[in-house]
Amino acid sequence: MATIVLALGGSLLRPEVEERHAWLEELVSIIRDRVLVDDRIGIVVGGGAPAREGITLARPIIDNEDRLDRIGIAATRLNATIVRESLADAGVTVSGAIPRSINEATMLFDERPVVVMGGTKPGHTTDAVAIRLAIASGAERCIIGTNVDRVYDSDPRDNPNTNGHDSLTHEELQEIVGPAEHTKAGPSGVVDPMGVADATKANLTLCILDGRDHSRIKSAIEGESFHGTIVESEEEE
Repeated sequence: MATIVLALGGSLLRPEVEERHAWLEELVSIIRDRVLVDDRIGIVVGGGAPAREGITLARPIIDNEDRLDRIGIAATRLNATIVRESLADAGVTVSGAIPRSINEATMLFDERPVVVMGGTKPGHTTDAVAIRLAIASGAERCIIGTNVDRVYDSDPRDNPNTNGHDSLTHEELQEIVGPAEHTKAGPSGVVDPMGVADATKANLTLCILDGRDHSRIKSAIEGESFHGTIVESEEEE
């Protein structure tokens, strides 16, 4: 039995993901299979386009980053509900509520093998929430499914010649994503810098991959090699 936490970028649920209904069905199938072998799976879902659109709408009239963050958090909980209800409809034993805190989520793990949640409070992206849930629940690793295939030195959409990484130390990843601070609601990078700092302290393995590809998610959950970036401490390397 293993405990794994999976962070899903909200963009994975949006129309720009081809065959997103089939994507969600396959995700449900992967989680259902892991529950059958007694794994515990925590899933933290991001806000994606609804979060960005809501924040953009409100920013001209709301001059407070915490208030804007709360708009984004509401979007994450909507997306988390979509995933939760899809799992429940497929017969997966999943938590009945969307937890509002890490403590609530870890307690729900005592009752159900699958817990789905969104954001928690202003200043923390869902990447950071997933990493903190993984630490609090004693997870073996935290898988971060995003819309790029690995960690690059800079955004490959802006710099097609940037270098990609199959493996990194926590310290190397921190250098790429920047210092552990939250300054503005809305924007997101490949991994939240505050979450990376938490993972470093806890020596938590991170698996960063393209969440649009089910096979990569499945391999990472099962502890197999996957196409993406694995982040471990120097001692483990």
